[in-house]
Amino acid sequence: MSLALRHFIPNTPSVSLRERARSAAGALLGILCTGLICRAAIGPDAALPALIAPMGASAVLLFAVPASPLAQPWSIVGGNGVSALVGVAAAMLIPNPFVAASVAICVAIALMMSLRCVHPPSGAVALTAVLGGPGIHDLGFGFVLWPVGANTLAILTVALVFNNLVGRSYPHVPSRPAGAPGEPPAANRVGFTSADLDEALKGYDQLLEVDRSDLETILRRVQMHGYARRAGETVCADIMSRQVVGIAPDAPLSEALDLLRGHHIKVLPVTDESARVLGIVTQTDLLDNAVWDSAGPRLGWARRLSLAARRGRAPAGRVEDIMTAPVVTARPETRIAEVVARLSESGLHHMPVVGEDDRLVGIISQSDLVVALLADAAERGAKAEPVPA
Repeated sequence: MSLALRHFIPNTPSVSLRERARSAAGALLGILCTGLICRAAIGPDAALPALIAPMGASAVLLFAVPASPLAQPWSIVGGNGVSALVGVAAAMLIPNPFVAASVAICVAIALMMSLRCVHPPSGAVALTAVLGGPGIHDLGFGFVLWPVGANTLAILTVALVFNNLVGRSYPHVPSRPAGAPGEPPAANRVGFTSADLDEALKGYDQLLEVDRSDLETILRRVQMHGYARRAGETVCADIMSRQVVGIAPDAPLSEALDLLRGHHIKVLPVTDESARVLGIVTQTDLLDNAVWDSAGPRLGWARRLSLAARRGRAPAGRVEDIMTAPVVTARPETRIAEVVARLSESGLHHMPVVGEDDRLVGIISQSDLVVALLADAAERGAKAEPVPA
């Protein structure tokens, strides 16, 4: 019996307690704020509904799976709008409510798929327009604006604010590996190509609840983990540079520039008094996050205002104002194949190596990795050579 029941339980990846709490809290705020906003707009004694049931299903998507294509702003706005229009029209034109409901759902799905705004709760919007009773029918096409339009915009506004405040990207922006314009990133030059994935999806011919770019990123990571599993056993401690030039977070920008030039290096780990890594400063940080004049790099007004608004205090034009943080790091025991995967995904060229106490113990560069991987390949080739008879 247990084996049979497994087929009815989706094989979804587990999520952390924090993520579950964020989803539940977001739904609570979304529905509460939507109801209060709409009730305040029409008044407590109005006969119009302040909140419709499909918003509960929308809350599940917007706050529990905000990365899904079905939860994006156009999906909820377009899906609810189209479904409301179709539902009202079906209720007006078809006397039998069950036939009208069936036709409304049928046409709504076809239009949502054609307009790329599929939002499952919108099916309930179409049904509400048909089966909602005299109060809904009396609204006519006004049902599209109220309560559907008002509810949709209210809950979408809450989702935009809440998801971004808790660290989610919404509207969802798929992760894209760094690379030169017009050239595929390093991770995309091995294994399958984007065209291969597109062909496979054509053959699958079903709507997926994951963004196509996210799917490609996941498959690339699987591919890189497979390479790492098959690679040699060389670890960071074997090849890392141990004499690392670092800089303090309160050092002036000119000092960072002098260190980079003086030591002919491209990166400076930013550490505190205990050598714990706080951030990293690269040549790119100096070029992108500072403005230049005859005196050298300094903070521009736009970045000063942005930092002041974020921190609640004026920046001092120090290294901490332009550094990249948090930092992707490795451990001395991390296999270099794993470092290759991380650098490939992030577009980085260097990675600090930290000990168990998170203190800086070395740094890995792409050049170090190339030499180590070539040595690994040569060693494996020598072992595989047949012994002459």
